[in-house]
Amino acid sequence: TLGMWLFLVQEIMFFGGLFTVYFVYRLKYFPAFAAGSNTLDIRWGAINTAILIGSSLTMALAVHAAQAGRRKLLVLFLGFTMLLGAGFLGVKAAEYHEKFESHHVPGPAFHLDSHDKRFQGVDAGNVQLFFSLYFAMTGMHALHMVIGLGILGVLLVKSWKGAFSPEYNSPVELTGLYWHFV
Repeated sequence: TLGMWLFLVQEIMFFGGLFTVYFVYRLKYFPAFAAGSNTLDIRWGAINTAILIGSSLTMALAVHAAQAGRRKLLVLFLGFTMLLGAGFLGVKAAEYHEKFESHHVPGPAFHLDSHDKRFQGVDAGNVQLFFSLYFAMTGMHALHMVIGLGILGVLLVKSWKGAFSPEYNSPVELTGLYWHFV
């Protein structure tokens, strides 16, 4: 348990650094960051927020089922958590696909439509910086989701085989801590 909490503190420091960089550059290059963020689809963001909150609920229910020794419910809630996690990654893939199609991926192919009113009067390099941070931050989050899905898959198999009981369920509880953080 101590190891998981230490790991989560390290993750908070890592993501805190990313958010600090984002905040500083957003203040420094506000028009470009506003233009870049206006290309994001608020509906996808709302759907992914609902998915993440739902997966946090199903993970909490899985922890409770493990603590109560309810194997079938544990398997069910772990499965639901995995489905929601996969749904999140699917939405993120659709968002990324749209950014690739629009040439908003940092690098040599990066391009802003000069006829798009959102980009008029802003520096393309600063918009590219926004997208660099966007992909770095959301990509790291997606990577953590993929790792979490792998761990959940192992727990699902072990749960199916009856490895957890009211007396022994710490792997489920610790994974719950990780999942809630992610």
